[in-house]
Amino acid sequence: MKLIIAYIRPEYLTPIKQALYAKGIYTMSVTNILGSGRQAGFTETYRGVIMEVNLLKKVRIELGLAAEKVEDAINAIKTAAQTGKEGDGVIFVQDLPRTIRIRTGEETL
Repeated sequence: MKLIIAYIRPEYLTPIKQALYAKGIYTMSVTNILGSGRQAGFTETYRGVIMEVNLLKKVRIELGLAAEKVEDAINAIKTAAQTGKEGDGVIFVQDLPRTIRIRTGEETL
């Protein structure tokens, strides 16, 4: 099994979910986060005060998948979220050496 972690722009969550559902991938966890990558933030004026915003709103998606579905998931996320501009996000893929289903006690090694 593999763990896919994707950091994306919040406005692309719905298109990504639809793309994953179209590939038959329904299991995911979604978390709202703040962070910065290469975007590094921006400055804005709020009530006459210049503020530096360097932690931007992002969404973290986690998918625990069988190895044969990993490429489908990566392609679905890339296709739905790619604008070609900085800040599109990043995808990490990690091995899951052991998973246990709590309800049944079923294990995969």
